[in-house]
Amino acid sequence: MSQLQKQYQEQIAPKLKENFEYTNVHQIPKIDKVVLNMGLGEAIQNIKILDSAVEELMAIAGQRPVVTRAKKSIAAFKLREGMPIGCMVTLRGKRMFDFLDKLINVALPRVRDFRGISPKAFDGAGNYSLGVREHIIFPEIDYDKIDNIKGMNITIVTTAKSDEEGRELLTLMGMPFRK
Repeated sequence: MSQLQKQYQEQIAPKLKENFEYTNVHQIPKIDKVVLNMGLGEAIQNIKILDSAVEELMAIAGQRPVVTRAKKSIAAFKLREGMPIGCMVTLRGKRMFDFLDKLINVALPRVRDFRGISPKAFDGAGNYSLGVREHIIFPEIDYDKIDNIKGMNITIVTTAKSDEEGRELLTLMGMPFRK
């Protein structure tokens, strides 16, 4: 069991139950999954970029990513249906908690001029999305071995019913929101 998972069970869940006055333990919001996504528009011209992105995302997540393909053809982008244009990985359980622990305590503090993450990126149902401009903030990525810097989207899916509950859950987990 990871440190963050233990902290959730022993401290965060009871505090959430008290704050929102839940009567049942199943009402307490928890993190369901974390989805990491790298959209690579450059993969249309250079397919090698996709291979390096898959390897780097696998190093970050500890799990093999799935290559995503275009759903529609778009002539202006020289894109045909079925062409590989990105990769994504869904984390659950222990890997999810390990990744969140690494994101909160190691990766986010390494961002240049970091003042906290936006508290406005909730979707209305308690889920949070975060964009990372440089994937090199993760300690698994060796700066000397990468060909180009890629961005990624991180979506944290919770069982919270509202943004307020989701924000409280992530704040208690140590997510550094801007004031």
